[in-house]
Amino acid sequence: MFKLKSKTQDALLFYILRTISLVVIALLLGIIYILIKAAWPSIVGNGLSFLLRKDWNPVEDQYGALPFIFGTVVTSLVALLIATPVSILIALFITEYLPKTFSRIISLLVEMVAAIPSIVFGLWGIFYLAPFVKSTIAPFLKTHLGFLPLFQGPSFGIGILTASLILSIMIVPTISSICRSIFELIPAHQKEASYALGSTKYEMIKLAIISPSLSGISSAVVLGLGRALGETMAVTMLIGNSPVISSSLFSPAATMASVMANEYADANTPLHVSSLCYLALLLFLITFLSNLFARTIVKSFSKG
Repeated sequence: MFKLKSKTQDALLFYILRTISLVVIALLLGIIYILIKAAWPSIVGNGLSFLLRKDWNPVEDQYGALPFIFGTVVTSLVALLIATPVSILIALFITEYLPKTFSRIISLLVEMVAAIPSIVFGLWGIFYLAPFVKSTIAPFLKTHLGFLPLFQGPSFGIGILTASLILSIMIVPTISSICRSIFELIPAHQKEASYALGSTKYEMIKLAIISPSLSGISSAVVLGLGRALGETMAVTMLIGNSPVISSSLFSPAATMASVMANEYADANTPLHVSSLCYLALLLFLITFLSNLFARTIVKSFSKG
């Protein structure tokens, strides 16, 4: 059977990998070009003021992105605040407390949550989570934290808090799976050395597991953020889809992804379509910057 020489194999592998890399880069640049081309009429007509205007009125062809940027950022950050500690605790419980037989089963079940379609989360949120927020969570928060503007105003079950809760559930598998993989890479002798110095279980986890894993945990969190920023269907069904800016987590809002999903099919003017593409371009840039920020964090931790 004909066999290639080692140098030929290396050269062939090199050109294949380089071609694939160039194709990926070309696809990325092509997406950026198409978004800019589609959004150009709105970019020219609205300029950077599009980012700061609050009005969104397709009837009068008036468009501003600030309510959607607000809704996207707030829901993603609240979801991240809820999901991050839960995900880290799940990963620690699986790696440090469960026997290996059970840990494999539990980790598989956690990862299976990520495979549930977004529309299923949305339906579950409408029929169960939203009524639960309205009848239980919102009254509890108003009773104990009602002095804060975040927990004031009427709650109808649909709004920023409900969308953030469903987002947090959706990104937990992503963050916990990566954290679990990182924790499993910690050498056993490092844990034993911590015990040998008289550390308790808590101190061992803090010094021998969490501290060396901060860069990896940061990467996992940002990947979860990327998932939350781009989520569409579940958020569209639960956030209320109202382009307003409110200090209360109970109020309805809208995200860049949700307004695109709701209005793109019905957009009947060139400026309306272009403004939606402008939002898509902004969402792309926000996601890109969040990943760039994550790489910066990882590098800073690595140097430290």
